[in-house]
Amino acid sequence: MSQELTTEQIQQSLQGISVPPQPQIMVDLQMEQYMPDPDLEVIAKLISQDPGLSGALLKIVNSPYYGLSNKITAIQRAVNLLGSRSIINLINAQSIKGELNDDAIVTLNRFWDTAQDVAMTCLTLAKRVGVQAGDEAYALGLFHDCGIPLMIKKFPDYMKVLEQAYANASAECRVVDTENRQYNTNHAVVGYYTAKSWRLPEHVTQAIANHHNALAIFSDESARNTPLKNLLAILKMAEHICASFRVLGNQSEDHEWNSVGPLVLDYIGLSEYDFETQKQEIRDLATR
Repeated sequence: MSQELTTEQIQQSLQGISVPPQPQIMVDLQMEQYMPDPDLEVIAKLISQDPGLSGALLKIVNSPYYGLSNKITAIQRAVNLLGSRSIINLINAQSIKGELNDDAIVTLNRFWDTAQDVAMTCLTLAKRVGVQAGDEAYALGLFHDCGIPLMIKKFPDYMKVLEQAYANASAECRVVDTENRQYNTNHAVVGYYTAKSWRLPEHVTQAIANHHNALAIFSDESARNTPLKNLLAILKMAEHICASFRVLGNQSEDHEWNSVGPLVLDYIGLSEYDFETQKQEIRDLATR
């Protein structure tokens, strides 16, 4: 049974780090909430497409108020736990915090688009290769770059630096190394602390922290860090399939995948041919 939270309790829970929600999804959610009988499945599907809303939702249900024995990442379950009234309070609270100017929306569209695409691809891959729970893989895909909006907010030139970071990516230079030189921090670190503030499971937050450190992790052939490797393998394949290097990095070639891809495929047990087949099938699904 859901426990109804007041607007004040929602706002108190959401204090701290906040990733802005997508304006169109907020419009769709507000339209649904004004229906005579709001459909929680429709609401959950809309929320699950947006990193900021999903993070806010999971922060609340994983809080001590609900007393869950294990932290959850499944958006539908979180929506069911909160119930319609608490979800409406959450939507209204995020609507107040989520006002953006036109320039910010245009810039953030690149982040929002890749977050949705990578999340769905992670879910598909998790089902196909069978190495990770689908809801955790989806959550990582949705949240792995959640530090980017906060870096954009802090540093006006951030997207140019990120593009350069993707251009520089190689076995000797990680994407985050370029950011570190410029800002003494990077979107993976910021994303880690954002995910921690949302009370996501520890292995998911560690995957966010290390998603541009995959070469070092997969170079370790020991049996250590298996849950982390499973998550990162799914994510790196999904990023490549969704061409994050092109959408976020504005590059024609995926330099990071060229370095880490062979190790990832070897870990998963896929040949290059098998992966190319999977990639084409998943891209075909996305265009239907």
